[in-house]
Amino acid sequence: MAKGNHYLSAEQLEYFRAKLLNWKSELLKDNNEAIAMLSENKTESDMIDSACTLAEQSFELRTKDRARKLIYKIDEAIARIDDGTYGYCEETGEPIGLKRLEARPIATLCIEAQERHEKMEKDYREDAINEPKK
Repeated sequence: MAKGNHYLSAEQLEYFRAKLLNWKSELLKDNNEAIAMLSENKTESDMIDSACTLAEQSFELRTKDRARKLIYKIDEAIARIDDGTYGYCEETGEPIGLKRLEARPIATLCIEAQERHEKMEKDYREDAINEPKK
């Protein structure tokens, strides 16, 4: 792919940049709300209430971690827009396609490459499960 010879127009690239930035902004807002909730000092007198509070906090921490990883992927996608590689499969170099980018704007693989990766992961998991114990 020659730089400046992108299959996505400048308007489409700006559309995806705005979509990614809005998504990131929503994640950061949700993250800040979760931090506020976690920082509330709740002391529960009942063991069951205390266990529920701990379960809620654990769930929020897992959600925050997922959001952190997603924000990292969003930042990577924005960097690809900046360097002219956004919208191209990292494996094949072929266009990912507008429908896939619309559905998953952080996509780095075309559908065919993604399916190959998922099949390899599935086969690897099945091999690990079926491997005889020593």
